[in-house]
Amino acid sequence: MKFETEIFSQFNNRWALLSAGTKDHHNTMTISWGGMGTLWEKPVVTVYVKPCRNTFRFMNQYEYFTVSFYPDDCRKALTVMGSISGRDTDKDAEAGLHVKDLAKAITYEEAEVTLLCRRIYWQDLDEEHMPGEVVKLNYLSDDPHRMYIGEVIEILR
Repeated sequence: MKFETEIFSQFNNRWALLSAGTKDHHNTMTISWGGMGTLWEKPVVTVYVKPCRNTFRFMNQYEYFTVSFYPDDCRKALTVMGSISGRDTDKDAEAGLHVKDLAKAITYEEAEVTLLCRRIYWQDLDEEHMPGEVVKLNYLSDDPHRMYIGEVIEILR
């Protein structure tokens, strides 16, 4: 497995899609928070999802998820995937993305790189352990994010 990237800008500047579920029952959201590293001698990805997001229930229901990265010409599609809910809308069609079945999870044909991950840990973030300005900016009206850590099982190009 080889995937080289500018680690600190990959999520924040380029964004990614987080997907969980099967080809027939999945949800995807755009993420700009995340990390890549090593935990328990395994390559891992860390992502964050608020309980109010539809993807939250899919992340809890399914053991596997994907984090996928896209070329710049997909920026509009990533904006759509992050701005409408999959509860009421076919986000894939709205964004013009094409689902690719990976058996354990899904990604999209348009992805440049997809990290297939197996969830190995999760924990709800605790406001008591956050700086006050972070709480004011992010959590006055919503519950804090849940952090998911996934072991990277495969890197697909």
